[in-house]
Amino acid sequence: MAATTSLISVEEYLKTTADPDCEYVAGVVEERAMGELDHARWQKALLRWFASHEPEWGIWVYAELRVQTGADSFRVPDVTLLSRSAPREQIVTHPPLGVFEILSPEDSMTRTLEKLADYERMGIGAIWVIEPKKQLYYRYRDGQLGPGTVFELPGSTFSVALAEIAALVD
Repeated sequence: MAATTSLISVEEYLKTTADPDCEYVAGVVEERAMGELDHARWQKALLRWFASHEPEWGIWVYAELRVQTGADSFRVPDVTLLSRSAPREQIVTHPPLGVFEILSPEDSMTRTLEKLADYERMGIGAIWVIEPKKQLYYRYRDGQLGPGTVFELPGSTFSVALAEIAALVD
């Protein structure tokens, strides 16, 4: 999974289409790993669980939604949680409530940590990484990636044990 070497403008990036959607950082289009079955199963479980609670918690849940994390940085989290009170944007420019990255075998630690740091700089309060093969969960906070078991939305009473969502992985 190599990044293209030629630089392009934000405008050019926004006109491009790729499947899966690519990310864009400082003029470079970065391909994303293609999800495998374990990745897709986790993504589906997260979407099902959070979608079943959207009205109750005042959230929206989306898969692979472009998030502009900086002036020249666009990321595509595997799962994004937005507040229902946030502005409705085709490309998210206001910090989501939370994001999940589900690791694929091709994901490198360096690129994953760069992405997580972008999310934190944007102001996203709940940043999670799931390692589907081993059913391990990590929370990214204050520049550190550490183990976690309970997903919480900062500033709310909302929390869920990730094992409860894992039970939906079929």
